[in-house]
Amino acid sequence: MSTVLQCSDLGWSVKGRAIVAGVDLQIRQGETLGLIGPNGSGKSTLLKLLSGIRAPGSGQVHLNGKALTSLSRRDVARQLAFVEQQADTSDAVTVRDAVELGRTPWLSALQPWSASDERIVMQALADVDMAHMREHAWSTLSGGERQRVHIARALAQQPQILLLDEPTNHLDIQHQLSILNLVRALPVTTLIALHDLNQALECDRLGVMERGRLVALGEPDEVLTTERLRDTFGVRARYLTDPEDGARILRFHPA
Repeated sequence: MSTVLQCSDLGWSVKGRAIVAGVDLQIRQGETLGLIGPNGSGKSTLLKLLSGIRAPGSGQVHLNGKALTSLSRRDVARQLAFVEQQADTSDAVTVRDAVELGRTPWLSALQPWSASDERIVMQALADVDMAHMREHAWSTLSGGERQRVHIARALAQQPQILLLDEPTNHLDIQHQLSILNLVRALPVTTLIALHDLNQALECDRLGVMERGRLVALGEPDEVLTTERLRDTFGVRARYLTDPEDGARILRFHPA
């Protein structure tokens, strides 16, 4: 598989303190790569660097073979969408307005809003189970509803690459499962930061962040060893087998 997003020696610091340091990463076309690590390990910052929202202090990011810094924001937005963990607005907008913003990179004086754009927006709303709330004001939404709208906005961009920073944050278990199933079914490359390690087991590959560095990368079974879980996450863990479908799941105990 070809590499669609990569970074080399990527770093970013605040007042001399490295938040992300020396990260080398290649993301393959069509894969779902999970990013895990304790709080403060640098996952969110790495995603912002890879998306171009934050300029790196060192290293480079390449998107489909081109330096991210050489591309316009419109060009980046036509290829990559990023759903932040916390994003808000004080503007008086509806759910539909928020999702329609996802079509902005594709609109111009020569290509105004069309029936096709409308269909894409409505499909994105339906995919996250928010079509029935499309006329609701943003200010009336719960945290979980806002998160689903953010994901719909990203889907409306129709990106090749989707970056998600803990997309199940604020969601009830039903919508956690539906969103993760939706993301897995999309014909896109996905980089997703997760806290739930059992959810992370469903990814094609996992990267482990620790103190700003990428300390492990590989298939879930290779990465989520009992030793890694103890050293990085400070827990004892063992694998159990779900008798219903044979899936392996993790059970945790204090270290």
